[in-house]
Amino acid sequence: MSYVLVKRLIDILAAIALLIIFSPIMLVAAAVIKLTSPGPVFADTPKRVGKNAELFRLYKFRSMIVNAYELLRTDPKFKKAYEEQQKGGNYKIKNDPRITPIGKVIRKYSIDEMPQLINVLKGEMSLVGPRPYYPEELKIQRRKYPETKHLIRETLSVKPGITGYWQVSGRSNVPFDKRIAIDATYVRNLSFFLDLEIIFRTPWAMISGKGAV
Repeated sequence: MSYVLVKRLIDILAAIALLIIFSPIMLVAAAVIKLTSPGPVFADTPKRVGKNAELFRLYKFRSMIVNAYELLRTDPKFKKAYEEQQKGGNYKIKNDPRITPIGKVIRKYSIDEMPQLINVLKGEMSLVGPRPYYPEELKIQRRKYPETKHLIRETLSVKPGITGYWQVSGRSNVPFDKRIAIDATYVRNLSFFLDLEIIFRTPWAMISGKGAV
């Protein structure tokens, strides 16, 4: 049986098991989000880019104010944060003013990412893979780092993952050109051993919150 088929089977079984195990945490997180901040439980963000550049909706607990993605571009009070995002190499904002108090907690320990297990069951993501990028993010970073064009193409040849090589290697602290190179390296070296290494390293990255913003 091929690597792809076995990985898909593992993804399905693991996603079901993890959803059962994490369900108490997810229920509490959903309740706290609803009680402490007006708006939906899940993040209202644009679709992400999946395998073969197909767009999909990523399920993620909302850790920011409502309509945070659009407000960053239109609200003057977020101008500084927007400029940091556009000029920075990792598309992340340190001390993002849009993040809610509970959002800081669930982001630090990656609780906000647990609903992505639904995407795994739907076949849009895998447990392990490259980061699920925003279309705009890839467009901007490709223009800023034109030498990464072929790396982006390689990265989009597989399903994005909940966790991945760059996440356990530095997470948000890694600038785009280095991050996409790490993602492409993962794609070139696909194997069960590499996936297991990443999975075993992921809990520490979650617990430590290293590089998370």
